[in-house]
Amino acid sequence: MAASALRLGQVTPTELCQKCLTFIKETSFLNAYITVTEDIALKQAAEADQRFIQGKPLGELDGIPVAVKDNFSTKNIETTCASKMLQGYIPPYNATVVEKLFGQGAVLMGKTNLDEFAMGSGSIDSIFGPVRNPWSFSKTYREKKSRSHQVAKDDSDWVIAGGSSGGSAVAVSAGTCCVAIGSDTGGSTRNPASLCGVVGLKPTYGLVSRHGLIPLVNSMDVPGILTRCVDDAAIVLGALAGHDPLDSTTIQDTFQPLKLPENVDVSNLCIGVPKEYHAPGLSTEILSVWSKTADMFEKAGAKVTEVSLPHTPYSIVCYHVLCTAEVASNMARFDGLEYGHRSPTDDSTESMYAATRREGFNEVVRGRILSGNYFLLKQNYEKYFVKAQKVRRLIANDFLQVFNSGVHMLLTPTTLGDATSYLEFIQEDNRTRSAKEDVFTQCANMAGLPAITVPAGISERGLPLGLQFIGQAFCEQQLLTVAKWFEKQMDFSPLLLHKDLENCSIAPQHSQTASSSF
Repeated sequence: MAASALRLGQVTPTELCQKCLTFIKETSFLNAYITVTEDIALKQAAEADQRFIQGKPLGELDGIPVAVKDNFSTKNIETTCASKMLQGYIPPYNATVVEKLFGQGAVLMGKTNLDEFAMGSGSIDSIFGPVRNPWSFSKTYREKKSRSHQVAKDDSDWVIAGGSSGGSAVAVSAGTCCVAIGSDTGGSTRNPASLCGVVGLKPTYGLVSRHGLIPLVNSMDVPGILTRCVDDAAIVLGALAGHDPLDSTTIQDTFQPLKLPENVDVSNLCIGVPKEYHAPGLSTEILSVWSKTADMFEKAGAKVTEVSLPHTPYSIVCYHVLCTAEVASNMARFDGLEYGHRSPTDDSTESMYAATRREGFNEVVRGRILSGNYFLLKQNYEKYFVKAQKVRRLIANDFLQVFNSGVHMLLTPTTLGDATSYLEFIQEDNRTRSAKEDVFTQCANMAGLPAITVPAGISERGLPLGLQFIGQAFCEQQLLTVAKWFEKQMDFSPLLLHKDLENCSIAPQHSQTASSSF
């Protein structure tokens, strides 16, 4: 991590900050950022310089460039959720995770792009335009495309970043920051992390505060962590986890920072491979790397056993019902009265409500609100919402039974395959695409379990492939330790995009600059 270079005096926080700002400008065509907080970053970096000169850094993240998904509240910095509904909204407070990052001396590079209100799996539905996967512009991928004569004539020849935290994953993958914060409701951190070749951690529900995270699904939302390696994810988790009096769902116990061992022995582990995760549409490449990884654990002395999570086939439908029901409730606050967009329509209060929501929300958000309200109707409540809650309990019990049988953690795919091309992705509607992309990830959210995706290799197309580990509740130490061991075995080379862009000419996309004082 860059922290060691800072402590050894090999680079100063300001130099590191300026380097990241340069990368942000060079990669603006990726559209990873909605707001670049250049003035704030330079001010924070200068303050970190002084602390290092005095030998009094605030923590392991002091001077480290970070980016935050634009659905976390940031004091005096616009927070939009990539929606017209919140465009121009400037929160009066920081989300707890942001406050903790600042308490450690982290340097905020900006707010990252996402699907509107985090409803999507491709990061293409933002009012600021879609996020592009940086691997689309890597030398290896472009050469393979050229050899196959599949290069498009326009600028749509790129692959998606995944979602909804695509901007955060791209920010880390492209080297514009060392750490990015995302949110994870059904896989929104792990999905883009896998497609962009970075580490994506979803902590146990209640381990990290949700205060200041603009809610999508309160019972499933978790702040996620995106980094280039597992050790970094452990350090960030140590800084963010713990009780928050502003979030009643957080744990009461004091959380001890994690220290991952250098040498890991996996011979005493039992790794479960769920048979239901051999899902339709699973690519042969993902299946191959999944099987090879299971064999690798066995050769290292671990016990690998097939397990069953019998209610998995019902999970994506159950997730859709519960997700949309909570979306309908959470989106009700955006009525044009208190903050956010307000329609100029003044025929009546009701017409202003309707016009505001029609203008402020895109089709995806409006569709989920309508679905959720349908499921919550008096005549449908027992039939859909209550039944989905019962299925959710069965899904959680499946995990409990597997872990109680002696299995320590599960090894699964993260996505069905590598990143899909943008033109192919938009051929299907948001609901269909989300159902495909979230198939392996949303179960962990419904059960409240920790999960992490780690880069596992490169596909034939030259794009990253990732695998997921799902652990037992509040067993992040064990989960991250095994993930670190796996990471070492894979020896995955991160993207060095700035070295591949010399002959790649792309038109810059939206970004804006914000300045503020804390």
